[in-house]
Amino acid sequence: MKLIVAMIQPHKLPDVKKALYEAEVFKMTVTNALGCGQQKGFTETYRGVVHEVNLLKKIRLEIAVNKDFVQPTIDAIVKGARTGNIGDGKIFVMDLAECVRIRTGETGSEAIG
Repeated sequence: MKLIVAMIQPHKLPDVKKALYEAEVFKMTVTNALGCGQQKGFTETYRGVVHEVNLLKKIRLEIAVNKDFVQPTIDAIVKGARTGNIGDGKIFVMDLAECVRIRTGETGSEAIG
């Protein structure tokens, strides 16, 4: 079992969801996040005052998958999120020690579904 965490641009979420559905990955958690990477933010002027914005809006996807769905999930996220520009995002893959479905008490791979 693996936990895949992806940080993507907010406007790419519909494309990523579509690509994930095509890869038969339907379960995910989506969270709004703030962060910066290579872009380092930007500056804008409002009423003559310069504001430095270095935390940009991002979307955090968390998807728990069984072993055979790891690569298809990664490929779908890349397909949906890639623009070729700085700021497309990152994907982190971590081992998932345990998963428990609260409703039924199932554990492990069966709980992920």
